Amino acid sequence: MTGPATRKDLMIVNMGPHHPSMHGVLRLIVTLDGEDVIDCEPILGYLHRGMEKIAENRTIIQYLPYVTRWDYLATMFTEAITVNAPEQLGNIQVPKRASYIRVIMLELSRIASHLLWLGPFMADIGAQTPFFYIFRERELIYDLFEAATGMRMMHNFFRIGGIAADLPHGWIDKCLDFCDYFLTGIAEYQKLITRNPIFLERVEGVGIIGGEEAINWGLSGPMLRASGIQWDLRKVDHYECYDEFDWEVQWQNEGDSLARYLVRISEMTESIKIIQQALEGIPGGPYENLEIRRFDRVKDTVWNEFDYRFISKKPSPTFELSKQELYARVEAPKGELGIFLIGDKGVFPWRYKIRPPGFINLQILPQLVKRMKLADIMTILGSIDIIMGEVDR
Repeated sequence: MTGPATRKDLMIVNMGPHHPSMHGVLRLIVTLDGEDVIDCEPILGYLHRGMEKIAENRTIIQYLPYVTRWDYLATMFTEAITVNAPEQLGNIQVPKRASYIRVIMLELSRIASHLLWLGPFMADIGAQTPFFYIFRERELIYDLFEAATGMRMMHNFFRIGGIAADLPHGWIDKCLDFCDYFLTGIAEYQKLITRNPIFLERVEGVGIIGGEEAINWGLSGPMLRASGIQWDLRKVDHYECYDEFDWEVQWQNEGDSLARYLVRISEMTESIKIIQQALEGIPGGPYENLEIRRFDRVKDTVWNEFDYRFISKKPSPTFELSKQELYARVEAPKGELGIFLIGDKGVFPWRYKIRPPGFINLQILPQLVKRMKLADIMTILGSIDIIMGEVDR
């Protein structure tokens, strides 16, 4: 009697676009040989909304509310890059106080983003508890945002030449209280996760990227720093006032999923250090550059009177982008978030190209998951930290 014939053909499986642990609507077409991954093809575009074309038909100030919809977990960074590019294009000075407040908001946003990476990442690999823990701290950050900007997620807070409003009374003390509390929270996460044998079993040595390989793929952010390369745009580009604070670039050498976890956890501690220094050293003075509000001289003479010069509440509708091109970038939680902007002596940008970190970090996924087990796909995808809003734009 002959035994049952073993089948040798491969199986093609669809993961997503609405798999519960897919971060947003990403679809992976995975070719499997039993449990082993032979090939993996990411399919994008389910969340594409034409963000770049919209930008080319709006003034910068009209476009500001849209940008928080790219990476909707690190909203302050999308606003920062949107105002930084025209500021550099028009050589606009930002008052010191505004710059300090921006740094505080950016670092709070970085912590919120890393927290909402940590929870689902742990849930993906089978630990449910941290998912509930991270929402405690994240709610507190959103309460601070709500007090300062009026909105919890889509803030619309940054303006060309400053910010929309000053910090409310008592906000600084509340934020300092949060910093003290959050440090105990991070210690709790590390106690719970970092030396957990089940967690280490799942992430150690999974999805290894070497330093040279990371550079060749154009990776940035924690993905790059986990591979032993100390590259952080806050130190490299000296934007805002990061040079005035004492903090270190966090990095690891191993380049695996555990290294990426450790980089993000220690980045949250560094962010708290920056926020505490900024809160204690925040200068007085204006929170926006009033010159930007001024209407340009127009032919209709009545608008040139002094009374009308500063009436507009935001940068004037006639704010022109000079005829030159510029690439501006910030260190977002997920990597280098950049904008390539071409002005055309009009109020609309002629070209507005977004360089999202998630999109470029995602390129390496097929190479990382080949020859791994099926269960490792979620570990590796989770450690990359993508948000489909900015991948698809």
